[in-house]
Amino acid sequence: MTTPSDPTSSAFPTVGRVATITVTILAIIGFAWMLLELSGFLMLVFASLVLAAIFGVITQAVGRWTGIGRGPALGISVLLILGVFGGAFTLFGSQLAGEFDTIRESIPPAIDQVRAFLERAGLSESVRDMVEQGSSDVSRLASQAGGYVLTATNGIANLVLVFVAAIFLASDPAVYRRGLLLLMPRRAEPTIAAALDDASRGLRGWMVGQAVSSLVVAAFTWAGLALLGVPASGGLGLIAGLLDVIPMIGPIIAGVPAVLLAFTVSPITALWTVVLFLVIQQIQGNFLQPMIQKQAVDVPPAILLFAVVAAGLLFGFLGVLLAAPLTVVIYVLVQRIYVRTLLGKDIQIAGQVEDAS
Repeated sequence: MTTPSDPTSSAFPTVGRVATITVTILAIIGFAWMLLELSGFLMLVFASLVLAAIFGVITQAVGRWTGIGRGPALGISVLLILGVFGGAFTLFGSQLAGEFDTIRESIPPAIDQVRAFLERAGLSESVRDMVEQGSSDVSRLASQAGGYVLTATNGIANLVLVFVAAIFLASDPAVYRRGLLLLMPRRAEPTIAAALDDASRGLRGWMVGQAVSSLVVAAFTWAGLALLGVPASGGLGLIAGLLDVIPMIGPIIAGVPAVLLAFTVSPITALWTVVLFLVIQQIQGNFLQPMIQKQAVDVPPAILLFAVVAAGLLFGFLGVLLAAPLTVVIYVLVQRIYVRTLLGKDIQIAGQVEDAS
């Protein structure tokens, strides 16, 4: 004989489920809020990981060539990087500083020359208004870039923090790897370990390919602008090489000051400067970028473009600089953890040749 169910007893599980869902939602919101509040700190941590990957690659190469242990090899790697940057600054620092001053002082007169040229060409009023709007946008972006540079210059403490943390991470990465795996459930350890290997491999590959690409773009831009007689070709080449780290948007930003300064020579020089950047873009897109993707991860271009915009909105200038490696890491983690493990789909992880079988 069954007894009628007590209405209050069936209500308790419902209340419990509601309470559990409410606490879970609040925990997720609190965690998201904490991540947003700590976004600057998290980007510094990721910057340290990227720099540690660079130290790791150089350390492995030094160890292979010399046969010494990891500690001395890391010390040589750090000294080598400091020596390269210090030597370049000593040899070319004053020259590049003068060229950057030339760039900053020449852009406003160059904009005036562009406007005067368009007026002589008899363009309609609407086109001139559009050009003037674009000129104001360029000036605004230049002022914002100056603010970014000032912020970066004032962030010496953050730079030192990233540099020192990268040395610690590169000295014994296995310690931090084991510590992270200990925080994971036992059944998730193999997946997380494989995901860390995927992310590390993709990050190292991106770093090697991007270094080659930036050097080639900087050298070609410097040489081409020097042949065209554009002022401050060395500084413009350095800007192009540095901005090559930013996918899609970086080369366009680098071309704007070059074309403006070319107008101070002649409109024909400005036209040839546009042709030069188009040729370099073809080399970068058809040769250098596939090389980077082969070494790292073949991330679809649209994802990279949206990642740059999103990283800029969320994390500012540092996010824009780190958008490409951050996208590479997130891309392989999504493939490994979500698509392959959670969804159970048999896919090849990007950049993992051994999974092809």
